[in-house]
Amino acid sequence: MKILFWRSLVILFIILGFIGALLPGMPTTVFLILAAWAASKGWPQMDAWLLNHPKYGATLRAWRQNGTVPRKAKYFASIMMLLSAVMMLFTPAPLAVKVFTNVTMFAVAIWLWMRPEPTKTSQSSEST
Repeated sequence: MKILFWRSLVILFIILGFIGALLPGMPTTVFLILAAWAASKGWPQMDAWLLNHPKYGATLRAWRQNGTVPRKAKYFASIMMLLSAVMMLFTPAPLAVKVFTNVTMFAVAIWLWMRPEPTKTSQSSEST
């Protein structure tokens, strides 16, 4: 039952990550980090696949080892959150929802920019 729970989370996070790759304003890497975390709890084969993925593997390994986020990812995430926040202002959502959503994205952006960035030495050791 426990393995089914973790594997269900992995599948959910990978689906959300895939959607994020297609839709602007929705993150990809965050969901893949969550998928790798859940996979490490109950799906070692999927964990290995994610960590060795040609596009996202290096970022996932850097996050797992040092909690680092590349500057390019910070810029991209911040721009997408800003665009989402502006778009949110033009929706018919209640004011409380608009404020909560935008404040949450702002808090996430601050947290994101406080994360360390990979160093040249950690990037080169990951590629070997």
